[in-house]
Amino acid sequence: MKKMTGTMFIAALCLLYVSAATANTTANGSPADAPELPALAAEQALLQLSKQKWQWMADKDVAALDKLFDAKSVFVHMGGSWGKQQELDVIQSGGIHYKKADVHQATVQLIDNTAILLNRITLLAVVGGREVSNNFIVTEVYVRKNNDWLLASLSFTKLLDK
Repeated sequence: MKKMTGTMFIAALCLLYVSAATANTTANGSPADAPELPALAAEQALLQLSKQKWQWMADKDVAALDKLFDAKSVFVHMGGSWGKQQELDVIQSGGIHYKKADVHQATVQLIDNTAILLNRITLLAVVGGREVSNNFIVTEVYVRKNNDWLLASLSFTKLLDK
């Protein structure tokens, strides 16, 4: 009986190991913490949308930006914060001309119907008639509405120059 108990114990351990090893997988056998293909596609689409947004800002394409910015969107700059219409007005008037954003690094975090993009950029802009270049971490928050990603928040955090 002792021999049988030892064999049963080893079999139980093996079963426990197999159960633990497969518990952290999805139905198709991929690791549960690995991003699903739709999530990867969404991340790539968001990175492309962010890149396109920088170009629309450089081109002062307020019609495209108007469609991208959510009605309740907010914008945080070094000189203040405001809503959608003021941001569009500032871009159209040239109060801030986003000439070129060199994106050095970009990451995306998806949380249900919300996406948070962090971009480390060097921004060449004309502010109040003066050309300036600053290094920023830019936080972009997008919300998914009716299968479209809309920009809900854009915040600039100036990095200290080294």
